[in-house]
Amino acid sequence: MKMLIYLYKKFIPVFLGSLVFFCMILSITDLFINLWSYIAREVPLEIVGKIMLYFLPKTIWYSVPIAVLFAVAYTLSDLYAKNELTAIFASGISLLKFTMPLLIFSVIASFGLFFFDDFVVVPTYAKKQSIQKEALHKETSTNNDRIVIMSEEGRVIYKADFYDDAQKRLYGITIVFRDKDKSFQSIIRSDNALFHDGKWVLNNAIQYTRQDSTLVQTEVDKQFLDRLTEEPDTFRNNVVDIEEVSTREARQYIRHLEKAGLPCSEAKSVYYKKFAFPFVVFIVVFLAIGLSGKTRKNVLIISLALSIGAVVLFYVLQMITMLMAKFGAIPPLFGSAFPILFFTVLSVILLRYART
Repeated sequence: MKMLIYLYKKFIPVFLGSLVFFCMILSITDLFINLWSYIAREVPLEIVGKIMLYFLPKTIWYSVPIAVLFAVAYTLSDLYAKNELTAIFASGISLLKFTMPLLIFSVIASFGLFFFDDFVVVPTYAKKQSIQKEALHKETSTNNDRIVIMSEEGRVIYKADFYDDAQKRLYGITIVFRDKDKSFQSIIRSDNALFHDGKWVLNNAIQYTRQDSTLVQTEVDKQFLDRLTEEPDTFRNNVVDIEEVSTREARQYIRHLEKAGLPCSEAKSVYYKKFAFPFVVFIVVFLAIGLSGKTRKNVLIISLALSIGAVVLFYVLQMITMLMAKFGAIPPLFGSAFPILFFTVLSVILLRYART
């Protein structure tokens, strides 16, 4: 028990100090990235402060794995440098057994980070983005153009030139109807359509039906018109940033994309990242244990350099795999999970050759 208390007394202050340091770095970086825009738009200091305050939980979410990595690497390296670990090993305690409290801490922190993201980071980051866009006059239009939407599991396909969200009206609309085996049934063209009483009301509609392998104009069939019940929100320019919504809302949005036949690889990869990223905390403890004890000199500088190097490598690898997932080169789940798997293997290798 005394050894456990001693280890935590060495680890916790370093972890908290490094967490504050990395949060400051991220906050200041975000501030300088947008500083010229704030000045150009004459954004009040109070608004800038509010934006930074709402961004703080996001910086904590990003900084926890880095801070844990540095704190573990520094603590163990310092114990190595002072020959304290040599005495522990001589007493018959292995490196893995001695660091088990840190591994337990990392498991608890991983689950905590996931719920912290869902209940704190998501709403505050969405609020930060909203205030920032308003302050910098970057409001986005919900109108949309060149739209193709599938409904009823692909049996109804909407194609429209433009959607006016204020009027809930589609322009230049073509609707294709198919039967259960996806065979062509009919096609309706209309100048525009207005959503009224739960369905789309077509103006100047013309229907074509296949007869003897040719399309023949026929009277518009009411049974087809009654099927035009797709909600207007489906046609809006409402691309959702998965990082700004909870996991439940993200699942609903992905189902909406799949139902509408829209690309969803990027949304899925970011969604899976919500589950994968918190467990980086557990992985970095293994990594830090393997990195520790490489030198007895300049422990602080070496630990910081190794931690930053590992973090840069992780984020570069994650950026590459997420981009590959976005463009469909690899499955979304693999895009979010591969950096975790890679660093797990790397940690095991480093731990295998760590000084014990």
